[in-house]
Amino acid sequence: MKKALIATLTAVLLTPAAAMAERSGAEVYTTKCTVCHATGAAGAPKLGDAAAWAPRVAQGIDALVAVAMKGKGAMPPKGLCMDCTPGEMKAAVEHMVNNSK
Repeated sequence: MKKALIATLTAVLLTPAAAMAERSGAEVYTTKCTVCHATGAAGAPKLGDAAAWAPRVAQGIDALVAVAMKGKGAMPPKGLCMDCTPGEMKAAVEHMVNNSK
């Protein structure tokens, strides 16, 4: 029993983060991005503000995700969501874009 428990714990601890279930774009937005994107803090485009998002959307999703990953202006890399995977960041960007057209 002890060996089985150790084997299970080892497998869980060694599982890459990417193999674990990723959070949805809505969940990442609600728990991380909303701090700035709901209020417009530090110039962040607000969710739902089509005019503010239009020039960003024109760049394409891949460019927006790259900016989100690296940071820009007052936005730090990953918007300080240091535990977000690239897939989660893309989902969050897509969520904001889809809700801001």
